[in-house]
Amino acid sequence: MEWRGTGILLSVRRHGETSAIIDVFTENRGRHAGVVRGGTSRKIAPILQPGAQLDVAWRARLEDHIGSFVVEPVRSRAALVMGNRLALAGLNAVTALLVFCLPEREAHGPLYRQTEQLLDLLGQNDLWPLAYLRWEVALLNEMGFGLDLTACAVTGATEDLIYVSPKTGRAVSAKGAGEWASRLLPLPAVLQGQGEAPDAEVAQALETTGYFLSAHMAPDLGTRPLPDARARFVAAFTRRV
Repeated sequence: MEWRGTGILLSVRRHGETSAIIDVFTENRGRHAGVVRGGTSRKIAPILQPGAQLDVAWRARLEDHIGSFVVEPVRSRAALVMGNRLALAGLNAVTALLVFCLPEREAHGPLYRQTEQLLDLLGQNDLWPLAYLRWEVALLNEMGFGLDLTACAVTGATEDLIYVSPKTGRAVSAKGAGEWASRLLPLPAVLQGQGEAPDAEVAQALETTGYFLSAHMAPDLGTRPLPDARARFVAAFTRRV
């Protein structure tokens, strides 16, 4: 069994004396693991940096074996995060969340393409937080926990939507909230694709998406909490708000 494609390197861990096991996110094969022989060598180790775009050739005797990768660099993103704490924190959040939530060998083409576009914006700190927020919304949708922000879950109204139900992920209007308003999550305009997306709104929106990641998606995947990398990125971003 063998295949070849382009993917985003998500994680690297040492395997034996000289090899490494890597996780790569590809458009058609999803998250896929494999062994890189000589992965700790001076020649290959610098290539294996999380976030790098790689050309990978995978081979195994049987399809359900872990198999081995031969890798070639396509695009390094190390320079985009060098000396940039926010960019590095963002990269770590993206790769950690993908390892956390993506099932192995299940294609998620739209999410892959959005991830590639997001990582190409690394280092552009004015654009990155909003792009990251949109990526988290896409991640929730891809994992089956998408938000429905088109109309009020109580009244059906499409205007004055300012809350999100923490139970259903549906929008709620000011009128529809009533006495339950204090128990609802905020719905800033940026989550609806409206307004100028100031940093304060993006930070508020990340609180809402973070709730669904931790309270809905993570429990569905087991008892594991969300990766700490996500909280570190949000903290780095909110410090500048």
